[in-house]
Amino acid sequence: MSTVIDLNSDLGEGFGQWRLGDDEALLSIVTSANVACGFHAGDPSVMRRVCEAAAARGVAIGAQVSYWDLPGFGRRFIDVEPDVLVNEVVYQIGALDGFARLAGTRVSYVKPHGALYNAIVHHEEQAAAVAEAVRRYDPALPVLGLPGSVWLRIAAEVGLTPVHEAFADRAYTPEGTLVPRGRPNAVLHDPEVIVDRCLRMVAEGVVEAVDGTTLPIDVRSLCVHGDTPGAVEIARRLRFELERAGHTPRPFSVPA
Repeated sequence: MSTVIDLNSDLGEGFGQWRLGDDEALLSIVTSANVACGFHAGDPSVMRRVCEAAAARGVAIGAQVSYWDLPGFGRRFIDVEPDVLVNEVVYQIGALDGFARLAGTRVSYVKPHGALYNAIVHHEEQAAAVAEAVRRYDPALPVLGLPGSVWLRIAAEVGLTPVHEAFADRAYTPEGTLVPRGRPNAVLHDPEVIVDRCLRMVAEGVVEAVDGTTLPIDVRSLCVHGDTPGAVEIARRLRFELERAGHTPRPFSVPA
């Protein structure tokens, strides 16, 4: 069965003279760009450059909001008070939206990053804070997240549009969550394995967990991490095979 599927990747994760990943190459492949907003990576010059390149290619721009954790790349849990987290998320969306507007477009969705993404799978207070931040900034913005998460449930309850995401290059636990990065085989590197599992996720709505069990999964967007070794070739191969199977890569959201 053919379907429309979004391909997203984490971009703009450099800082100053330090670069991570190949943003230009990935922007020629993906349909949505999760752009770092300065809290885990990214700076004003990086943000503007990526927004301009994405807009020129017709790639949707998403605010990838994070804990305020540059040294830890946003991969450390921080017990932020909910009202502070609301303000920090609003700040990040607004900053990126400013550069998107200069590029002739707008931020068209929000996706949490790293430890924040994983925390709000279960953390009620922080999930509610992120949802409240998006609602206050622009309730029309869709939000990306893990199917079955507290985050997407609360987002829907406050009137946001939840979008189910699956990860091309991350292993899943039997509970449907991501295997923590510190554990063996948490990140997949074999392009054949990645492509085959993604085709199955899109066509059959299932993914195999690390223990071999088959889990149902509802996916509208596939994430290929931009900092994974070989990310460009993996993303290029994945898009080619999706199109060859009759699926259409297309952003799930466009600016209003």
